[in-house]
Amino acid sequence: MPTLYLVATPIGNLEDITLRALRVLQEVSLIAAEDTRTTRKLLSHYGIKARLTSYHEHNKGAKIPYILAALQHGDVALVSEAGTPGLSDPGYDLVAAAAETGVPVTTVPGPSAVVAALAVSGLPTRQFTYVGFLPRRSGERRRLLSALAPRPQTIVALESPHRLLATLADLLAVLGDRRIAVCRELTKLHEEVFRGAISEAIAHFREPRGEFTLVLAGASEPAEAVVPTEAVLAELRQLREQGVAPRQAVTQVAQRFGLPRRQVYRLWLQL
Repeated sequence: MPTLYLVATPIGNLEDITLRALRVLQEVSLIAAEDTRTTRKLLSHYGIKARLTSYHEHNKGAKIPYILAALQHGDVALVSEAGTPGLSDPGYDLVAAAAETGVPVTTVPGPSAVVAALAVSGLPTRQFTYVGFLPRRSGERRRLLSALAPRPQTIVALESPHRLLATLADLLAVLGDRRIAVCRELTKLHEEVFRGAISEAIAHFREPRGEFTLVLAGASEPAEAVVPTEAVLAELRQLREQGVAPRQAVTQVAQRFGLPRRQVYRLWLQL
């Protein structure tokens, strides 16, 4: 049965395409491209002659039935403007429609701005939250950032050059002066990775140009409150002498001093 291939294409350097991707693009009966001009340049560079159709946010309603019909007669490759299709582009809708109709969907993995930025950021990569392009309006952007603020995971977002400084200002206002890696034009001739505090990034990028991927440090682990040891011990000792059960005594003292129960319990064990 014909297959829908999700083919990752270079995010800048044309040499970053895989051998498998080149073979698939040469063999499929149709390539659905988010930007046909960009895709034609890639295909021309590698001497691939292929039938192209545009598939983007503004025509996906009409093009999904057309592509599903094409899949009845041969394999189709989906490519985004750059990187991995389905991330921050209309590829999701086509994949969902193909899967719903029983069409096999497979991926030809490769370049991704998200993974590339994480790798060079110098920030923790064990867990991360990807939010795609941040909202255009400051109010909506700040509401999203407020929801993300307490999360300890590294945050990855995409941003355009004309909104970068406004976004950095909102990041500073909502999240504080956290560490950030601002990745510009990854894999391209003018690639730049700025690492530092958000305030330093604002000072550095006075006239932003190119495509940006932001990698932001997650929230720091909250420090344990300073325990007024002697006062807590005295209170616990008094409750013990009164015959109060350990669980009740710990809970009561924790609430009175505004401390985590585990800290108070450790002091109870010292008695």
